[in-house]
Amino acid sequence: MLDAIFEQLMAVFDLGGPVVMVLIGVSVVTLAVVLYKLWQFSVAHVGHHAALRTAVAAWDAGDRTSARTALEHSKSYLAPVVAAAFERRDKDRLLAMAEERFSRLERGFRYLDSVAQLAPLLGLFGTVLGMIEAFQSLQAAGAQVDPSILAGGIWVALLTTAVGLVVAMPTAILLSWFEARMEAERVVADTFVLTALAPANRADASEPVPNMIPAHG
Repeated sequence: MLDAIFEQLMAVFDLGGPVVMVLIGVSVVTLAVVLYKLWQFSVAHVGHHAALRTAVAAWDAGDRTSARTALEHSKSYLAPVVAAAFERRDKDRLLAMAEERFSRLERGFRYLDSVAQLAPLLGLFGTVLGMIEAFQSLQAAGAQVDPSILAGGIWVALLTTAVGLVVAMPTAILLSWFEARMEAERVVADTFVLTALAPANRADASEPVPNMIPAHG
């Protein structure tokens, strides 16, 4: 099994050169990063804030008991931020708490951005190297020029550009999706914090609020 895999890798190396091997390695790491981010988003319940919305809506309406009950059922990573907002913490500190959680979820974005930008350049670099090699073979052939020599060298050279684009395009799409999700999360967090700090119903605004920060988060 390992011998077969090694032979396939050597065939790819002989066909596309070291640049293709580098791009394949980058693609493997990129896939691992994407799968980790999807798992991390799932565990943090990104985009799933139904219980928090219920809690904030109840708090805004003045129903503190229902707000606390809904908050206790939330598994969102923003639950501690909303709980702190119910305790009337400082707004800047609350936003800093949310931003700290956002930064954890955004780790790896810079790597994905680098892959999306550099993979096509790596592919182009491989193409240039391949074209140089093809023209050297053409020059070595002298007067007995075989068009197949040049054609074969060109398609092998262009292979690296194709591989670079195959790596870069899905990475760019996934990164845009991740960034869009995080932008939406920031809007949601701002809405929750501001609503909790300035509820429409302030009838019991002087009521002491117990510590409601969930243990998780």
